[in-house]
Amino acid sequence: MVTRVPPPSAQPRSRMRILLASGAAALALAAGSIVPGMPLGAAPQQAQAADNGKTTLTVAVAQSVDSLSPFLAQRLMSTSVHRLMYDFLTNYDPKDNHTVPGLATKWEPSADKLTWTYTIRSNSKWSDGQQATAEDAAWTFNKMMTDEGAATANGSFVANFKKVTAPSPEKLVIELKQPQATMAALDVPIVPKHVWEKVGDFSKFNNDTKFPIVGNGPYILTDYKVDQYVKLKANKSFWRGAPKFDELVFKTYKDQDAAVAALRKGEVSFVAGAPALTPAQAASLKGDKNIKVNEGPGRRFFALATNPGAQTKDGKKFGDGNKALLDQKVRQALFLSIDRKTIIDKVFQGHAVEGQGYIPPRFSDYFWQPSDSQKLSYDPDRAAQLLDQAGYKLKGDQRVGKNGKPLDLRILCHATDPNDKAIGKYLKEWWGKLGIGLKVDCRDDVSVPWYAGEYDLAFDGWSVNPDPDFVLGIHTCSALPAKAKESAATDNFICDKTYDELYKKQLAEYDPAKRADIVKQMESWMYDSGYMNIIAYPNAVEAYRTDQIKSITTMPEAAGNIYGQDGYWSWWSAVPAAADGKNGSAADDGGSSTGVVIGILVAVVVIAGGGFLLARRRRSTAEERE
Repeated sequence: MVTRVPPPSAQPRSRMRILLASGAAALALAAGSIVPGMPLGAAPQQAQAADNGKTTLTVAVAQSVDSLSPFLAQRLMSTSVHRLMYDFLTNYDPKDNHTVPGLATKWEPSADKLTWTYTIRSNSKWSDGQQATAEDAAWTFNKMMTDEGAATANGSFVANFKKVTAPSPEKLVIELKQPQATMAALDVPIVPKHVWEKVGDFSKFNNDTKFPIVGNGPYILTDYKVDQYVKLKANKSFWRGAPKFDELVFKTYKDQDAAVAALRKGEVSFVAGAPALTPAQAASLKGDKNIKVNEGPGRRFFALATNPGAQTKDGKKFGDGNKALLDQKVRQALFLSIDRKTIIDKVFQGHAVEGQGYIPPRFSDYFWQPSDSQKLSYDPDRAAQLLDQAGYKLKGDQRVGKNGKPLDLRILCHATDPNDKAIGKYLKEWWGKLGIGLKVDCRDDVSVPWYAGEYDLAFDGWSVNPDPDFVLGIHTCSALPAKAKESAATDNFICDKTYDELYKKQLAEYDPAKRADIVKQMESWMYDSGYMNIIAYPNAVEAYRTDQIKSITTMPEAAGNIYGQDGYWSWWSAVPAAADGKNGSAADDGGSSTGVVIGILVAVVVIAGGGFLLARRRRSTAEERE
């Protein structure tokens, strides 16, 4: 976003961001070519086809859509679908994440870097036949700048915008208040002005009443039923070339064992779990005919978040978070009593890396590790000392505060995520030895109590984009809700002046190395605060049928993931197993797409359950926003 499979994304916002892993995106002035992907060589088999001869790719998903409005959606499921429906100004190359053209063919800053001019391509059309222009982009950004509801999901991208205009159909001009390093990575879906200008209340409009939905992405959304499916058809007029599959269906499975069984029967083409397959599920699929299990370093983190005291932007407190967690010593004591190695070995069974900083090691430019003296390693004795210092002494087998009340906590758990439940049992045991009571509260939709601030701790996670701006921004004061219990960009109600100042500094820093250093300072602050304890970086573990999908490219190509990629590459270029070898890719001024990225991008569990569109959150044990 949250991807929280978090945020999403962001994102997210997969929801989402400038300085790419290559460190060169921010000041890119011209378009680059799409680098061809190398398929993983699955033997061609019979692809799944409908009676009418159309090829259909069916993906098992565990997460509900929070909203089909790109102004509101934050779950990975939703933001992934939006990448298919709408073009962004720029995209990420599937090979190494550098910035490539999207709706914009090039972008250039002024000498002072306060004015950015984008050239909008002339060969992109909305699915109703109208031309996509700079006016659509200007309208999208201006609406986010002036309407609080429209800024719900991605408002952080435009908070520093001073003025946005479209002098001509092919020229977009954005003027900034201060330098902004994310101008080559604005992960915002551009919508058609002639459709969306008719919307009244953007905070309530979920874009789910009229189908097909007008878009200009590689797929057109044709039908949707809550907690059942999302159906899309290939956009034959997409400027980069039509997708290879005629239809794409995301089918909801609340029971992930049932989803795995459906893959084995050939009822679905791809499954990634909730958000990843469990070790047992992956092991059960290995060796099955026509099924391939893929595993690569993930772009998500799995974390434990503490409620720092829910509040609105104007400082109004709400919720019922335990006040003991307002004490840094208590928060750090909890984290000192978590044995991460046991969790990696017993829960993830080695399919994860032990957590440290906020940004996963996959993004090496931003990956941070605490110093030896700073580490909050497993140390129950030190945890007990901190609790004593905080005034929570042992009375019998319970920790009791100065008010005489026992220290009892609640933790929000995603009901469909087996990792949450398994780790919850360990926490109950470990914290119980310290004298702390714990209730593991597993729910289909955790967003309701989360937004209400009615929790003490929560299992948390986001997918991180090549540029980390979005997942950094969800912890700023400006991300807090305007009113109590309203959906907002905030992840966990964190609001701190020191962190906010660092966030502003990294956003304004164009030098890649200097910006990365500031981001690491933010991670260090987050670690010491005890608000977010990163337990693990789970691997992407997923499986697909080779008799339905001819070939799939991971992202990045070298040992990457299939599900949750940055962009639409996987869906756009996935080749049916019955294909005759002619990829049919088109090329244009944005770069060659011949024989390129072939992959499956799945929108999977961030938050389990919650079929109501007003529950707008992309929480999972995953994605960024994406």
